[in-house]
Amino acid sequence: MTTSILPVDASVLGTFDIVHVLDPMELETHLKFVETQSTFDYFQATRDFLELQAHAYSGPVAFYGDKHGVFRIDTAGSDQGDGMIPTSSRVSERLHGRVWSYQSQDRDLIRVRFDNPITWITQRRLGSMTISNGGDRFAAQIDIGGDGIDGYCFSAVLDGRVTLIQNGTETTCASTNGIVFRATPGTRLMASDANARENLWIGASTLEHALENMLGNRLHGPLVFKPGFDWSSGLAASLRGQIDFLMHEIKRQGGAGDNPVALASLIDLVVSLVLRGIPHNYLERLDSGRFAAVPAYVRRAEDFMRANAAVVIRMEQVAAAAGCSVRTLGAVFRHFRDTTPLAALHAIRLEHVHAELKHAATGGSVAEVARRYGFTNPGRFTAAYRRRFGETPTETAKRHSR
Repeated sequence: MTTSILPVDASVLGTFDIVHVLDPMELETHLKFVETQSTFDYFQATRDFLELQAHAYSGPVAFYGDKHGVFRIDTAGSDQGDGMIPTSSRVSERLHGRVWSYQSQDRDLIRVRFDNPITWITQRRLGSMTISNGGDRFAAQIDIGGDGIDGYCFSAVLDGRVTLIQNGTETTCASTNGIVFRATPGTRLMASDANARENLWIGASTLEHALENMLGNRLHGPLVFKPGFDWSSGLAASLRGQIDFLMHEIKRQGGAGDNPVALASLIDLVVSLVLRGIPHNYLERLDSGRFAAVPAYVRRAEDFMRANAAVVIRMEQVAAAAGCSVRTLGAVFRHFRDTTPLAALHAIRLEHVHAELKHAATGGSVAEVARRYGFTNPGRFTAAYRRRFGETPTETAKRHSR
């Protein structure tokens, strides 16, 4: 085994600088770093794995090996300048489809040979969730690049510590302290020596849609969690217990992970624990209960706005469709939606633009789509769009045109 620099494309169970063999029952990924690109190295890694498992289980073992495209050799530091080994290829869709890069914090370890793996990563997809765990023998710097991952990670550290660096803020996770982050490009994690961690990933759209249903209202801006929190009390402790349960359950054949009905119920429970138990920018409104019973006026008005988002409409028309006066419409929106009818219409139009750009519903440019929904000032439109979705409309269009 060679370098301690670990490039990992998160869409696979290892990358092309790594020979990996997966035991699906134990969900272990065995990583072997090699200097040569040869079939011999692949079979040698397979043999090492079989011998290890046969010794552990005292009998025959079943395994999964992904030979296709296993190797990609780039000499660390040869022409990169920073010692990083680039990677972009994929061999599996088992994990997220974005790129991570791992780099040793100790530059003296570069090119050091090791007799045993210095990192491990295991992961399994469960509907809109992903359960993973991993660890490093030596302190590692983990960076999220590419387009990032459109999801939230809730992390618990079993050994050592991990520091999240995001938007200029540092948050350290150790012992009963947890961290949560949306995996946007530029996010960095600094893991200590001898660390081990468990992670729960949930798709951003899953959480945001569930939150909108709880509030009975569309979100005014992105869901933002407080990066650090306490795993030891309240519903956060219940969520921590569910993560432990899932880590054990996914190893069993015929368990909840293999039963669609049971899995759907588990996802609902976990999502509810996340939104009720982990601090975020909508939690106070969620706990207040003021959005529990939304009057028919509001729902009829919102339905009318959505159906007519691409045409010019006046608040008198909205009020008429809702069956109330303009004054009453404003009052119920302020009380039950914490906004005005005009602001709600603006948000609905932004949602329509986002949907068209995301799903390429039309072949028009960003400006054409924006104008279709009444956004004639490009600067104001882009600023409002970024506040709502965390990226520019051009970035949305490019990301979903691939």
